[in-house]
Amino acid sequence: MKLEEQYDVIIVGGGHAGCEAAHAAATLGSKVLLVTQNLETLARMSCNPAMGGVAKGQIIREIDALGGMSAIVTDASAIQFRMLNKSKGPAMWSPRAQCDKKVFEKQWRKTLEENKNIDFWQDTVDNITTEKGNITGIITKMGVEISGKSVVLCSGTFLNGLIHLGKKNYKGGRAGEPSAEGITKQLIKLGFTRGRMKTGTPPRLDGRTIDYSVTEEQKGDEKTVNFSYITKEKIKDQRSCFITYTSPEVHAILKEGFEDSPMFSGRIKGSGPRYCPSIEDKIERFSTKDRHQLFIEPEGRDTIEIYLNGFSTSLPEDVQLKALRKIKGLEKVKMFRAGYAIEYDYFPPTQLKHTLETKLVNNLFFCGQINGTTGYEEAAAQGLMAGINAHQNAYEKKEFILSRSDAYIGVLIDDLITKGTEEPYRMFTSRAEYRLLLRQDNADIRLTKKGYKLGLANEERLLQLQKKEKETGNLIKFLEKQSIDPNEINSILKKKKSSILKQKVKIKTILSRPHITINDLFVCKELKDYLDKETPSSEAIEQAEIEIKYGGYLNKEKESVAKLSRLENIKIAEDFKFDKLHSISTEGREKLKAIQPKTIGQATRISGVSPSDINVLLIYLGR
Repeated sequence: MKLEEQYDVIIVGGGHAGCEAAHAAATLGSKVLLVTQNLETLARMSCNPAMGGVAKGQIIREIDALGGMSAIVTDASAIQFRMLNKSKGPAMWSPRAQCDKKVFEKQWRKTLEENKNIDFWQDTVDNITTEKGNITGIITKMGVEISGKSVVLCSGTFLNGLIHLGKKNYKGGRAGEPSAEGITKQLIKLGFTRGRMKTGTPPRLDGRTIDYSVTEEQKGDEKTVNFSYITKEKIKDQRSCFITYTSPEVHAILKEGFEDSPMFSGRIKGSGPRYCPSIEDKIERFSTKDRHQLFIEPEGRDTIEIYLNGFSTSLPEDVQLKALRKIKGLEKVKMFRAGYAIEYDYFPPTQLKHTLETKLVNNLFFCGQINGTTGYEEAAAQGLMAGINAHQNAYEKKEFILSRSDAYIGVLIDDLITKGTEEPYRMFTSRAEYRLLLRQDNADIRLTKKGYKLGLANEERLLQLQKKEKETGNLIKFLEKQSIDPNEINSILKKKKSSILKQKVKIKTILSRPHITINDLFVCKELKDYLDKETPSSEAIEQAEIEIKYGGYLNKEKESVAKLSRLENIKIAEDFKFDKLHSISTEGREKLKAIQPKTIGQATRISGVSPSDINVLLIYLGR
């Protein structure tokens, strides 16, 4: 059977990447088909019930600023909000929300179903169809052939997925769901290189059998902000998480199961995430540590199901339960299901362009775990960018790319396609060289105009941004011009162990001092009168404070961006023959041939390409 309907963009997979890709392409005007094994599991939170965190929260805010939906859906399903690293500088502040998993899924489905440009098809995709190096569509397991100008593969952990639990293993893309087996073979036939990776998940627990009184309560922030720049309603009735710890006794029990562990026995061949190791991996690698922190996280408002963050494992079920019952607060715990590991196919992302289109097949895009990444946020970001560019290709429009100085999303994609990854990649603030510029509070300033110009961010977002920018600018001007009297501020300065004033100075000068916040300056009558009269938003006030307090550092970083952007502006032709570079190292030549960098800036970031190799390349380019 062949569907009569022809699509601009076909999305394969309904996880976080697939949902963002479908929404982006459809909102821009493409006729989109979203194909998934089960429409009941759209945007399923397969692992922890949370969005955001260090660097990940920045990504979600960037998605929102561009016009994506992950932040809005998170706000609609949040049961707890925390701004992480608030004690550090603003570059490190990272929003995180605990979510109700079922509400999250429901909200995403509602969002997609309300978009008239999206059709749905429930089936497994077994094949993609190509003609002369161009994608033409897909064929499903049921034999349905569907034509499309672009295809976006967001297959998650389903490609040849193999679930491991103790000595047992069986095919599956996720607990209770079948794997997808046809696409890998075909992609290899087309010339793609494949690898294997692994990830895991902890056991799910019965909350009624946990003694919370002996654990540490972790409440949400009293003063919350929303993930989305346009969400108006703040989170209410927050749910607490709780902290407990393993012990030497727990470790001893877990070690009893090591001989049956698929990880230590060699049955798992794929690379696992170094920064999010299984509990058995933690015990093995950090053998000197007596205990490891565990987070008891609710899976929703109206469920007793608990996610035990930090206890990812593939040990036998009986070992898991025995160890759990030696943990403080879990002495009588019951499991809903055991933790397990899953091994799956991925395709090294060095085979992609910056648009996430493959180099080998035109109009075929990869995003999410198929690229060797992990995390809902990383997947959603890639889905958004792939969806945008799949639409741009279908309508022969200019590609949309974010640079490393534009966004964490730009860092993520550039890292993937330039450096590749040998273990599941996740974003950290340390991966971004311009992290002071790439803050969570200014994602709208950085990206909303780009999203609006593209057609993804609506006018409401643009008007709100313009209002924020105006309020921020006016407040900064006021703080630069208005003086403060020593009698108004000296008592506070003394208390904060900051040198007192002998004469009036501009408010900006005081605000630039360490440990002095804008709240401390409300004792100034003129400032208070200004705020009462002009009523700038809390976001604008925060923005003004950051701009003043960190102005010197921000300017230095902007200068650094300007210098390095010169290298990014030196283009390398797509058909450039790196073989003719005889004067560079053999490793450098091979790496350049494999990656095919588009700019000198990208070439400098390739592992194995030396500064002298770059100099030779510049000479060949006439620079």
